[in-house]
Amino acid sequence: MEDKVVLTMRNITMTFPGVKALDDVDFTLRKGEIHALMGENGAGKSTLIKCLNGVHDFDNGQISIEGIKGDILNHSTLEAQLRGISTVFQEINLCPNLSVAENLFIGREPLTKLKTIDRKTIVTRSQELMQRLDLHVDVQKNLEDFSLAMQQMIAIARAVDMDCKVLVLDEPTSSLDDVEVAKLFDLMRDLRDRGIGIVFVTHFLEQVYAVCDRITVLRNGALVGEYPIDDLPRIKLIAAMMGKDFDDLANIKPEGSINSHGEMLIDAKNLGTSKIKPFDLQIKRGEVVGLTGLLGSGRSELARAIYGADKVTSGSIQAKGNDVKISKPLDSIHLGMGMLPDDRKAEGIIDDLSVRENIILAVQARRGMMHLVPMKEQCEIADKFIELLQIKTPSRETLLKQLSGGNQQKVVIARWLATDPDFLILDEPTRGIDIGTKTEIQKLVIKLAQEGKGIIFISSEIEEMLRTCNRMAVLRDGEKVGELSGDMTQESVMRAIAGGERG
Repeated sequence: MEDKVVLTMRNITMTFPGVKALDDVDFTLRKGEIHALMGENGAGKSTLIKCLNGVHDFDNGQISIEGIKGDILNHSTLEAQLRGISTVFQEINLCPNLSVAENLFIGREPLTKLKTIDRKTIVTRSQELMQRLDLHVDVQKNLEDFSLAMQQMIAIARAVDMDCKVLVLDEPTSSLDDVEVAKLFDLMRDLRDRGIGIVFVTHFLEQVYAVCDRITVLRNGALVGEYPIDDLPRIKLIAAMMGKDFDDLANIKPEGSINSHGEMLIDAKNLGTSKIKPFDLQIKRGEVVGLTGLLGSGRSELARAIYGADKVTSGSIQAKGNDVKISKPLDSIHLGMGMLPDDRKAEGIIDDLSVRENIILAVQARRGMMHLVPMKEQCEIADKFIELLQIKTPSRETLLKQLSGGNQQKVVIARWLATDPDFLILDEPTRGIDIGTKTEIQKLVIKLAQEGKGIIFISSEIEEMLRTCNRMAVLRDGEKVGELSGDMTQESVMRAIAGGERG
């Protein structure tokens, strides 16, 4: 197999202030394989990739790539691309206001004899590339006119056209539905068959077993091992990632753990927005109500309507038995509500502020800017929730952008718990985070319900909803089409989503 190796990383070591992010890590990629890079948040996956593509200068180690004599050291992503290493990040770094063709050739545009950009050649070569990859795209349309999944594939097409030998896909499926994921996997298999080595970073275990040939597991910045996919069943993969045997996640919700007979916290009647048809929804103390449906069904929009993040066009809402008017999120905060948004980076975190500053934001908003939270109290609040949620951070003053994605998510949850809310909306609270942190958050949700809080829980994973929720509202095409409760199963939820059955 050594003659098929396209990329070798040996003894990679990387240290940040107070944290050893990588400790003597090895990684080997072969031609024509899809290789999963797995580990919990903070395991070192992103750091290893950034050492490879030139974002980080690592402290020690060697990198070699097929066709280049001696070790290489990339100082930028462009330098990595010129050596055949292309990375497609979770956040697509193309220009939405430019055409597909312009994005495919940005920075490497062919020129006419007059040294102007040869737009005709760009369009022709883009059409040929799309045809070669079996992507049916009008290359003269703007990138923003296409779905997120297609934008991902266009980013991959650009990487492939730059003669890449190594393609790194960093969480490419986190915002895609099942149909879009299937299309992406078809493209990945096609590229694998063409001899390209693919590094696939994901938190979705089922996707690893659907498309990958080999797995490398990192834990706490160190290499746990490299395994052929058939030699590492799921339970062993989880144990390798966690460093311990792991109980079946289905057991986290004990019988009778949720009491849904408490005070009515939220009673929405005929509530609608420009994106959501009028709906009724009630949430009581001690209850976790799930919103389920396909991507685009209106789950997030329904939650935003209740919270006042989107303008309501019809209906009314009661909070704890009182008629209330919620026209903006600050109204909800004063009523004892909190919301963790689905887009953590855009709406949840302020990454240039410290962990402490991010945690006390909602407390400060609730009190008003004329009543600043004293520094001593800020520190006490931050320390309390860092310990409670086991947030991995060198200190409360560490900038949030220096934490892993899962720990950033915990910080946003801590922000709302610090306000001691009666009602929480958690929109995709476990998306893009590792299985250990995911389970901690699920257990926390159940614990909060047991303490008498009411919770709306949104997740794209039906199994997670079944473990966490005692009732589900089903949405389809911007309409609440039914509710499920009692003995819910994956089959009954899928049937309701597909058929729009009314509960």
